[in-house]
This record gives sequence, C-alpha cells and structure tokens, in this order.
Amino acid sequence: MRRADVTELSGSVALGAWTAFGLLTLAVVGADGAPLFLDDTLHAWSLAHRPDMAVAVARALTATGTGVIAYLLAALAGVLAGRTPRQRLTGVVLAVGCLATGQLLRYTVMVLVHRPRPPRQDWATRASGWSFPSGHTTTATVTAGLLILALTMSAPRGGTALRVAVGCWGALVGLTRVYLGVHWFTDVVGGWLLGLGWLGLCLCAISRWLPARFLPRPPSAAPGHAGRHTLQEDHESPRPGRRGRSRPA
Repeated sequence: MRRADVTELSGSVALGAWTAFGLLTLAVVGADGAPLFLDDTLHAWSLAHRPDMAVAVARALTATGTGVIAYLLAALAGVLAGRTPRQRLTGVVLAVGCLATGQLLRYTVMVLVHRPRPPRQDWATRASGWSFPSGHTTTATVTAGLLILALTMSAPRGGTALRVAVGCWGALVGLTRVYLGVHWFTDVVGGWLLGLGWLGLCLCAISRWLPARFLPRPPSAAPGHAGRHTLQEDHESPRPGRRGRSRPA
C-alpha cells in the first residue's frame, strides 16, 4: 500500500473517531456525569450475572489492559513491525511512545470531564480516578491496534485469525470494566473511540513524515529492491512511449 493511501485512510479513521468521541464527551458533560443510553441497563445486568468463576476470569482479563503488560505488548508490536535492527528499534520507540502519549491524553480528558464512577458498593475490583473515558479500555485499544498493524506488516497475507483474536482481546478488556462495575458502558465506548482516534493520528503522522529507510519491506520483496516498503513511496509512472523501446545504437 502506498504511503499516501495509508496517510489518507488513517487520517480519515482518526477524524471519524475524534468526531464521535467529541460528541460523546459533550453528551457526558451535558448530563453532568449521569448515566447515558445503555449505562443503567448494562450495569444492572452485570450485577445480576456474577458467578465467582466469571468474575475471576474478568479480573484476570482486565489486568492485561494496563501497566507493564500493555507496554511489553506495545514493544513487541514494534519488534514485529521491523525487519532490521534499526527498524525494530524505531518501531519499539514509536509504539511505546504512541501508547504513553495516548495514556497522557486520556488522563487529561478524564480530569477535565471528572465523571463519577458507578456506586462503589457495586465494584468487583479495585479502581481509582474519574470514570470517563475508561483507562483500561483506551490502553487496550491502542495496544491491540499496534499489534494488529505490526502483524499486518510482518505477514500481510496471513495471520488473520491471530489479528481477530487480538482485536477481540482489546474489545473484551473494555467490556470487563462494565461487568466488574467500575465503569459505565459509555466510558468504555469513549475509551474505544479515543484509542482508535489516537492510533489513527499516530499512524497518519508516521506514514507521512517517517523517512522511508525506517520502513520495513514486505516479506516477499527481493533483497535488491530496497525501494519497496510495506508503506511504499509514490513514484511517477513511466511514460507509455518508453515501455519496451530499445535504445538506439
């Protein structure tokens, strides 16, 4: 895929996600933090369906969406995205930087909106800070997106099942926050949108400004074709009259 196409696609995704996130944030602020849409319904359902085994599984899954595990997975994405030591190092720095700055952005929004969490007596795990947007959800969304992008770059024609599994993990981490009673559903939707928007913005910037020498070639590229990258540069097409014409003696 050409770099211009990647830039346009990721920019469009970022714009759509940011627009939806902005509208949702306005709704949350306008309601003064009160539950919205399906918040009460899903919260009540979660409280009524909490067998011990399901709660234990939800706690284990939700723990993978924050802290050291998320940063290790982001670093792994950077390693998978590169094909040379320099590309892998660049990938790790960019992936971890994308995750860290995304968390900083999420924390800033959380403090500004200061939405209260659901009642503490309904919690089935520990939580801290304000509620919107969900931090675990945002972190898992960015991390899952980085892994999916890395897997696509390293194996563009395979690994579909693994990419789907990674995407399901990112979504399920958010849903566990609702199931465990520490977030409203709209907090999770906000985390999904914020994470997707930030990931799209980062990819748009990288595909637009990162020098081509830092981009990996697809696995099928021949060693001599150094100009062929997963994010290919735009080149002018050869003139029709030149194709197949031999040079004069």
